[in-house]
Amino acid sequence: MATHRKKATDTVSRIISAFFAMVLVVGLTLLAYPTVADWWNRMHQSRAVATYIEQTEDLSKTERKRMLDAAHAYNTKLPTTADRWMLTKEQKVEYESLLDVSGTGVMGYVTIPKLKVRFPVYHGTDESVLQIAIGHLEGSSLPVGGAATHAVVSGHTGLPSAKLLTGLDTLEKGDTFAFHVLGETYTYQVDKISVVLPNQFDNLAIEDGKDYATVITCTPYGVNTHRLLVRGHRIPNPVEPDATDYDSPVRMLTIGIVSVSVVVLVIGILVVRWFAVRRRCPRANHSTGQLVARDGQ
Repeated sequence: MATHRKKATDTVSRIISAFFAMVLVVGLTLLAYPTVADWWNRMHQSRAVATYIEQTEDLSKTERKRMLDAAHAYNTKLPTTADRWMLTKEQKVEYESLLDVSGTGVMGYVTIPKLKVRFPVYHGTDESVLQIAIGHLEGSSLPVGGAATHAVVSGHTGLPSAKLLTGLDTLEKGDTFAFHVLGETYTYQVDKISVVLPNQFDNLAIEDGKDYATVITCTPYGVNTHRLLVRGHRIPNPVEPDATDYDSPVRMLTIGIVSVSVVVLVIGILVVRWFAVRRRCPRANHSTGQLVARDGQ
């Protein structure tokens, strides 16, 4: 009878120990998920940009010029396009073929020095794109500059899996961002910041003689009932190359994840050893007055 009770007690103890171990693992996983997911997305973005740069460099000057000329021609006719925010099937096919170096939908990348972020820019703003990167708004000018153009890109803020444009609200007038397309850089200086409803497009209008670009994200954080529009006008590229280390956040996240993983591994080993020692630790058998091991040996 005593042996039966002992086995039952040990079984309950093991179940409780396993339950708390599982709770610990689940808790640590939930805490780590946002950081790990953001790291994964940043790695994806960094690889996508690096691949785009390599593929662009592989193109001949003639091919790059042909693609840029096609993009400028598209921008020229865009202001007269009827209902340009609702492209027809044929117009969408044409749009998606422009600036698509590799067939992946990447048309270039955008850098925001103040936020130390660099994102690939994909054709369109489908949710599958916005979950991992920045999308170019169909119906807006392609980001290759020029008079009477207004390029618009959009991205999420504060996703559990990626920070993306989190921090865009810290940009101020005078800050800059830039598009990099087919080896060319187009720099814009922030001159207007607006908060509008999702269906308000007035601030995205194309103006004669103006070279604008706007970055859009959701606001307020966590509510997302409005849209934050950060507009810039084209300025000459800086004389000095952009020295911002856009890969530093990825490196810091990598170091953080490795450090946390090591700590969790050490804690896990210590917990396992503690349970193992506890099971083998001798205890008194009150019926015989002898010491017996917890495993009954």
